[in-house]
Amino acid sequence: MVAFNSMNSHSPSLNTVGSAAAAALTDAPPDLLAGETSGEGSVEEAPPLASNIWRTWERLIEATKQHQKEFEQEFQGNVDYILLEGHKRSAFPVKCPMSNYSKEACLQRLAQGLLVYTVLLKQVEKEYPDNSILREIKPGIPLLVAQIKEKMKRSERVPAPSSSQEEQLLKQLDSPDTFQRRMTAHSILSHLRFFLIDGKRAFRKWETPRRQKDNPSA
Repeated sequence: MVAFNSMNSHSPSLNTVGSAAAAALTDAPPDLLAGETSGEGSVEEAPPLASNIWRTWERLIEATKQHQKEFEQEFQGNVDYILLEGHKRSAFPVKCPMSNYSKEACLQRLAQGLLVYTVLLKQVEKEYPDNSILREIKPGIPLLVAQIKEKMKRSERVPAPSSSQEEQLLKQLDSPDTFQRRMTAHSILSHLRFFLIDGKRAFRKWETPRRQKDNPSA
């Protein structure tokens, strides 16, 4: 089991994050939803300068690795995992682009997205209160947000969602149909995994030049 030790006007609104999410998440190819790991199959060596944040990222990704197996056990092969792509919602955070984006903007998007996922995970907990993945990632996400904010110049631009924003997000996810609610819950876990993997890759893009500058022999 993965264990964790701890967690203005220019800030993007949750509506802004949500409206852009659907388009960005379609970048995840179907074969990833079918079981690929978006490049994280082998654990990469973490840059020394970012060891703590990398350790947190790796633990979160590792904790979500079992999701597809749990999904298939629950539905006994009667529902394809790839169908979760069709249950994504506009509220799902958008990943950080790999180009034409500043480091600060990318960090802001990653931190804001993770804060939105802390709200979305309440829907997962509502449907699956004893979910093992939730137990492992709930303490890790706030920690990762805090570590990302430490690397930002303007961390105040990433406020936590207000109670009214939380209520609005969760209302969008609710459904009178039990199957739809459960598929939404699984879709949240699935897309959170992709968000973490893509976020780790984007963060590495910014950290690697820094490491090479500080240690040319690296």
